[in-house]
Amino acid sequence: MPQTLAVEPGGAQGAGGSGESGASPAKRPVRVRRRGRVGPGVAIAIGVLALFALVGLAPGLFTDTSPIDTDPLAALRGPGTEHWFGTDQLGRDVFARVLHGARPSLLLGLGATTFALVGGTIWGLAAALGGRAADQVFMRLADVMLSLPELLLALFVVTLLGRGTVNVMIAVAIAAMPGYARLVRAEALVVRRSGYVEAAAGLGLRRPVLIARHVLPNAIGPLLVLATVGFGTSLIYASGLSFLGLGAQPPSPEWGAMLSEGRGFLETAWWIGVFPGAAVTCAVIAVNVAGRHARTRFAGGIPR
Repeated sequence: MPQTLAVEPGGAQGAGGSGESGASPAKRPVRVRRRGRVGPGVAIAIGVLALFALVGLAPGLFTDTSPIDTDPLAALRGPGTEHWFGTDQLGRDVFARVLHGARPSLLLGLGATTFALVGGTIWGLAAALGGRAADQVFMRLADVMLSLPELLLALFVVTLLGRGTVNVMIAVAIAAMPGYARLVRAEALVVRRSGYVEAAAGLGLRRPVLIARHVLPNAIGPLLVLATVGFGTSLIYASGLSFLGLGAQPPSPEWGAMLSEGRGFLETAWWIGVFPGAAVTCAVIAVNVAGRHARTRFAGGIPR
């Protein structure tokens, strides 16, 4: 139940605008919104993420059909009771491919976010605690990388590294690192100038211990909230690179690669591309909703 507060506006005129001092102003209920409250949308998003996680961990719980077995006689069949999401041009079951494609797709986004988180943390701490020269070098490099769109930067990196799932993961992580580095640097500078950190340094606490015990724990909190939102972005970029043929290679089921295969059949067999695209969309929306809620509740920010 929403909380209400009784508000009595001072000096307000009474009912009918008489303005008599003896008139009792009407009480007006005001709804108070609780910050961080888990609404229906957030609960649904968390449920969707839990479902995707379960599908990624154990797709065999939902289907026993192989995602790579072909059946030319069953090619391009529409959705039905035998094949819930239809079949593709080689007769492979699209429902099984979407389910089995959840693991590599989610691992791509999760791995890229993890690498970017670790690399950005090291980068930001080195800039904040390495002196003026190190700060200038690291932050100017971050400015140059941030001036480029992340997807374009990831495409450039994966072009240098070559095709492959791991290379796509590394490319997306490198493109996302500067954003995490700037946040860690800002938080580390604030914590470094705190009184208790200066007192600990004055007492002779060694620099690695000081960083691990005081600076890093206080600087990493907002970073984890940002990484929750960044996971959705990494998932989109990784799927986009796979769509371009730079990630998972056929016949491996992966949502971006499945979208690429289905784009040539949108008029005759729309289900080949629509269902993996819907899976990517649902996962990204659920991550963004949960991430915005986490940012509001734990970082004190207001989603835009």
